[in-house]
Amino acid sequence: MTAPLRRAAVVLLVLALAACGARAEPDAAPGATGTGPGTPIGEELTGTVTVLAAASLTDVLTELATRVEQQHPSLEVRVSTGGSASLAQQVLAGVPADVLVTADRATMATVTHAGAHAAEPALLAHNALELAVPADNPAGIRSLADLARDDVTVALCAPQVPCGAASAVLLANAGVTVTPATLEKDVRAVLTKVRLGEVDAGLVYRTDAAAAGDDVVGLPVPGADDVVNDYLVAPLADAPNPAAADAFVALLLGEQGREALDTAGFGLP
Repeated sequence: MTAPLRRAAVVLLVLALAACGARAEPDAAPGATGTGPGTPIGEELTGTVTVLAAASLTDVLTELATRVEQQHPSLEVRVSTGGSASLAQQVLAGVPADVLVTADRATMATVTHAGAHAAEPALLAHNALELAVPADNPAGIRSLADLARDDVTVALCAPQVPCGAASAVLLANAGVTVTPATLEKDVRAVLTKVRLGEVDAGLVYRTDAAAAGDDVVGLPVPGADDVVNDYLVAPLADAPNPAAADAFVALLLGEQGREALDTAGFGLP
């Protein structure tokens, strides 16, 4: 065999071996940008997917739900927001739902540790508290210490929900004793009290103060970064629509979800 023919034979042999050993990669689903467990968001989804989520995620999840429904006309995304503790109790009581997102680890643990109610949760985002006051700040609030004044009315989250537990730690660390005028079921309820001028101040997440726009002024609080809440997400074990549940979790953890969370002011893991 001449040298040119030997070289040609070697090249053909290498190409043949490469073809035998190569593994074909599946084509990416159109529009798929999320990464995570389960069905890519680009695959066609149908039916209804119900997402139970911490109230501070209302705007982000409403936006993402709209995107998903536009991509999947046969899928309805129902987002139910509220205090994480209440949502966890709904799951434990057997209320049909597909995805749970809590604003702290402890609340998610009440679900994951109580039998096989949810898959292993994933860390979604971080958030921290700040003072929120009405736009005109009639009480002249400047710091946490002002919340202890007798002439100041304050709204806080109830202690059993994550924003309430974080508020208690933040105030204790600052040595400030507050007698709230109202204890609310979730952070958005506190924000509403502030926006309407029904209280002089409230402790809410930074993202909530930002979401209120010009209606509320957010005042950074020293020490807030030491009391950060972690948001966890998990598909539920008894999800009526497990394919859509996994796909929605993948979306949240993927590029689209991270972009929406970052834009809203959440910290990303």
